[in-house]
Amino acid sequence: MAVAIALVAAIVYGSSDFLGGLASRRTATVSVVIWSQAVGLVLLAVVLPLFGGHAVPADVGWGALCGVAGAVAIACLYRGLAIGTMGVVSPISAVLGASIPLLYGLVFRGEHPSLIAYAGIIAAIAAVVFVSAEPGARAQRTTLFPPGLPEALLAGVGFGAYFIALAQTRADAGMVPLLAARLTSVILLVAGGLAFGGRANVTLARPAFVLTAMCGALDVTANVLYIVAAHHGLLAIVAVLTSLYPAATVGLAAIVLRERLGRLQWIGVALALGGAVAISAAP
Repeated sequence: MAVAIALVAAIVYGSSDFLGGLASRRTATVSVVIWSQAVGLVLLAVVLPLFGGHAVPADVGWGALCGVAGAVAIACLYRGLAIGTMGVVSPISAVLGASIPLLYGLVFRGEHPSLIAYAGIIAAIAAVVFVSAEPGARAQRTTLFPPGLPEALLAGVGFGAYFIALAQTRADAGMVPLLAARLTSVILLVAGGLAFGGRANVTLARPAFVLTAMCGALDVTANVLYIVAAHHGLLAIVAVLTSLYPAATVGLAAIVLRERLGRLQWIGVALALGGAVAISAAP
């Protein structure tokens, strides 16, 4: 059950990113991030009573830490994508975001997936790299610190920390930790947007409102699915499966925008499916 939920979360995450990318073509990227997070905050507040649960201060604290890590990760990711090559920045941040919870689950939680699950995990991590590759990207000379690399590393660490912190909350806490995380991230992002760009960074253009609202709704849905999966399965597997979200983004871009998939991206899709099957079949 946890594997299926994690796979659905990956699809929803990828769909949210796709819509966020479309919205960013119509208004400032920072405003899309802020308002999508705000929409998710409102939706969480509305549905919170439906999930019940009883949160203790530790759950709220872990949730707030998630919000800090998430805000930093999102800010670094978009900065890296703006100044670097997407085919470098995206896979590095995604792979780190999957690998860090994986290592944490193995080392600190004593999780021991089977050999077939390990094979699926390796295929899934490789898939993240392949599906994030830009078709036809020009080869560039490798430097010690290419543009966007530090930001990609920080974004990956931030996403990894987010997944780990969210998994520390108790299942009995319901969605309160997510609410604390979203509230914290919105406050930090708005403060950062005003400090570094003024009102232009927090004003959303009307043509992008619907896309941004849908992006926020899907994002918070994916977060809910992830926390449910993390509480009912191995973190090492759930985090890696969730990180397959680039496959959904690439697929939607191919269908809706008629973007052609490169050979490496097709390989990534195949690896993602094979990894999912291996993990699902693992005892």
